[in-house]
Amino acid sequence: MNILLHPTYFPSISHFVAMAKADSITFEMEDNFQKQTNRNRMYIYSPNGIQMLNIPLKHSKETHQKFKDVRIENDFNWQKNHFKSLEAAYRTSPFFEYFEDDIRPIFEKKHEFMMDLNFQTMEIVTECLGMEFEYEKTLEYFHDVTNKIDYRTLTNGKKDPSLFEPYTQVFEEKHGYLNNLSILDLLFNEGRYAVDYLKNQSL
Repeated sequence: MNILLHPTYFPSISHFVAMAKADSITFEMEDNFQKQTNRNRMYIYSPNGIQMLNIPLKHSKETHQKFKDVRIENDFNWQKNHFKSLEAAYRTSPFFEYFEDDIRPIFEKKHEFMMDLNFQTMEIVTECLGMEFEYEKTLEYFHDVTNKIDYRTLTNGKKDPSLFEPYTQVFEEKHGYLNNLSILDLLFNEGRYAVDYLKNQSL
């Protein structure tokens, strides 16, 4: 199948289920930025339950700003905070130390544009998973798409109804199974087995 997705920050498991099953992937490059979506946030399983990690963005005076033009506000030390949160959440998971050096560069390099950061997070994760990551980019925006399955709605976590089979999570004895978190949750808990898991899920 051919799919259309938004590039998001360490995307949700539903994003990666779609990617694992796709014959071809196209990323939306021409849409306007929308707040309150996973474009600049991810959800992880912290010791206190679900935790949102949000990247601060520079405010634009434009009413409709394209997402590819959105800049990161690097005056806040968000990178250090996000990595500390990941450590607190996953240091005791089976595969955190195995992949730690692969993901650390994300939290050391200063990106100017949110879109560039999102693509780097996906490139790193697909490499960790051993997945191929070939894709195309849109050249113009279409509200309705006919030749691809439109999964752009997955970027809005609140409207993503995906339910997946439980896998072992670090703090599940305290808070139970948390569904459809960032792909990092699956990676740190399942390692390379995550690819088989993704292929066996349905959207």
